[in-house]
Amino acid sequence: MTEYFNIGKLVAVHGLKGELLLKHELGKKTSLKGLQAIFIEEKKNSFIPYFIEATKIKSEDEVYIKLEGVNTREVAIKLTQKQAWLPEPDFKKFAAKSAPASLLGYTIIHKNESLGEILELIEQPHQLLCRLDIKGKEVLIPLHEETLQKVNHKKKEVLVELPDGLLEIYLT
Repeated sequence: MTEYFNIGKLVAVHGLKGELLLKHELGKKTSLKGLQAIFIEEKKNSFIPYFIEATKIKSEDEVYIKLEGVNTREVAIKLTQKQAWLPEPDFKKFAAKSAPASLLGYTIIHKNESLGEILELIEQPHQLLCRLDIKGKEVLIPLHEETLQKVNHKKKEVLVELPDGLLEIYLT
């Protein structure tokens, strides 16, 4: 099964011909040149491809996007506020190594022990929260300057030094 990565959200309609504004979290300015399609999750785990006709950079984290078959403002409005997804190979091609979203699927390591795979990243003003599943329980691991030790992109590992008692809160 193809793994999909959330890259952002279609936030607004631009103009009268169905162009949309995509606010992305790819970590770098991009026109998405060469990308064939984005995927929109219509229902849980049901990703529908929307083929790209044209794109144009607006800012560091925004791009205007014209999708095939979306030719009026009314049709485009129905897609606003929807999350945009990319299959893993496209995501790896367009996401910056430094983008928080690029850590999805990495393993969190604390005191030489593997805690689990990062299932979701929640961005907050002063930290990033990584959602893991440890022994069937949801655990949120904060990443900020005090906890993050090192990111090893080759091994797909994030080394952390967690405050005493943090894991116990979740696991007891």
